[in-house]
Amino acid sequence: MKKIGDVLRSGDWKNEKHVPVITAPESVAVDEPVTITVHVGADVPHPNTTEHHIRWIKLFFQPDDGFTYEIADFQFTAHGESVAGANQGPVYTEPKGITVAKFKTSGTLMALSYCNIHGLWENYQRIEVK
Repeated sequence: MKKIGDVLRSGDWKNEKHVPVITAPESVAVDEPVTITVHVGADVPHPNTTEHHIRWIKLFFQPDDGFTYEIADFQFTAHGESVAGANQGPVYTEPKGITVAKFKTSGTLMALSYCNIHGLWENYQRIEVK
């Protein structure tokens, strides 16, 4: 039986178009509002077509001690679908999400993205609270 960790993929986001890029400061003050951006295709564009697209990105926080917390869940639901056919629709959502969070302790930001063809991808970034 496979576990979720067995199917997660990772890579260098500058060369791999599926890896979710986390943009956040490396250190923050306690309770300081922090803007966090997660984006797939930041340097290497990911296709955004009816047939091949990013469906969602999830952002988690793992404090140095304790439970993992879900911070944000971004759903991308328009990929050019239309009654006229694939890629004929009037709108496409880009796989990018922005949220604001406050931290009381240091830990690791963890992002997961899901490509409808290539599965689950992960990335991490440490954040220090001073």
